[in-house]
Amino acid sequence: MGCSHGKCCCVESSSLDRDSRKTGFHHSHRKNILAQRVLKHVSVPSHNFVLEYTFLTLRGYYPDSLDKQNQDNFCIKTQIQGNPNIHFFGVFDGHGQFGSQCSNFVRDRLVEKLSDDPALVEDPVLAYNSAFSATNHELHTSEIDDSMSGTTGITVLVIGDTLYVANVGDSRAVLAVKDGDRIIAQDLSSDQTPFRRDEYERVKLCGARVLSVDQVEGLKDPSIQHWGNEESWDGDPPRLWLPNGMYPGTAFTRSLGDRLAETIGVVATPEVSIVRLTPNHLFFVVASDGIFEFLSSQTVVDMTAKFTDPRDACAAITEESYKLWLELVNRTDDITIIIVQIKGFSNSSTSGVESSEVNVGTAMRTRTGTSEISATSDINVYRSVTSSFSDSQSCQHVASTRSPDTVVHSQSCQRSTESV
Repeated sequence: MGCSHGKCCCVESSSLDRDSRKTGFHHSHRKNILAQRVLKHVSVPSHNFVLEYTFLTLRGYYPDSLDKQNQDNFCIKTQIQGNPNIHFFGVFDGHGQFGSQCSNFVRDRLVEKLSDDPALVEDPVLAYNSAFSATNHELHTSEIDDSMSGTTGITVLVIGDTLYVANVGDSRAVLAVKDGDRIIAQDLSSDQTPFRRDEYERVKLCGARVLSVDQVEGLKDPSIQHWGNEESWDGDPPRLWLPNGMYPGTAFTRSLGDRLAETIGVVATPEVSIVRLTPNHLFFVVASDGIFEFLSSQTVVDMTAKFTDPRDACAAITEESYKLWLELVNRTDDITIIIVQIKGFSNSSTSGVESSEVNVGTAMRTRTGTSEISATSDINVYRSVTSSFSDSQSCQHVASTRSPDTVVHSQSCQRSTESV
């Protein structure tokens, strides 16, 4: 759903084409999957548990652009600010002509902004909003042409026993919760698209025309302002258009970059959700919409839970996503997934690490202004609808760079490395 231009074609491809693409997946992509089989872990000493994580990214198949670069990027940075209890996981899904440059820029700068913010531990929500806003402004003023290009971003910040999830766009984070004999998928983010009534109404107030491609082209009645939901979409989702223009056609309502789309309500302000971990929380998944386009959150959690080794889960989920893309449309999206298992968590914590612990209540009280605070189950959600910098208000490999505690997806590197 994150493509910013055009309609996702649901043309049935020939069996020969499908067979050849599947063969390409099995040979080329499985080779890449094997090359990326990395399993790492980091401790959270304040609460005596361990995060065991793995990751996988694959370039999509685009029949009209066989050499198209993977526009997904991701970043895993442990021990933020030198604190052993603060860890960051993020996935950035670029789009548009310069999408890979945008996602690469945001991948680097966002985590740097968080790392440099002295208020991070005291008020993670404020730090998140500041980091997204400043990164978006820097992208606008960089040499990258982000007028019709940008990136979504889904990030999870672990601070002690608390997850802070900041989302801009339609990638997703999901938490696995043990409930008796079942494992339930609990969404930690909500896709920001015109399918959401609140986001639809917000961008309409900013002057956006919300229409599917068929409506823009006159094939369907433009006065019809309902498109079902994301689970039942027919490949022609509602998109945002300038009042008198046939662009930008974004299928999301929030992103970083996308300067033209900002004039009609697309903002870089994240929705931040907060959840305090319990022993019933088994793992969380952070992934681009290449995973969730045809797989539900519950399916992803079910598939992950089947495997003892999360690397096998990454491979299985990626292959299933890729297969469904080929069966249902004539291309595949770029696919990126991070799986983080929560090992050995209990409700007791060690003493002597007060500086790393976060009082969630304090964070809720200090975040004021334009934010609306609501609670869903044990997750608190901060939904801010303004951005101080928004005009709407008038490679296939993994590299570790900068420090051994940072893992990033790099488009230009030629091999996998674990140290600087």
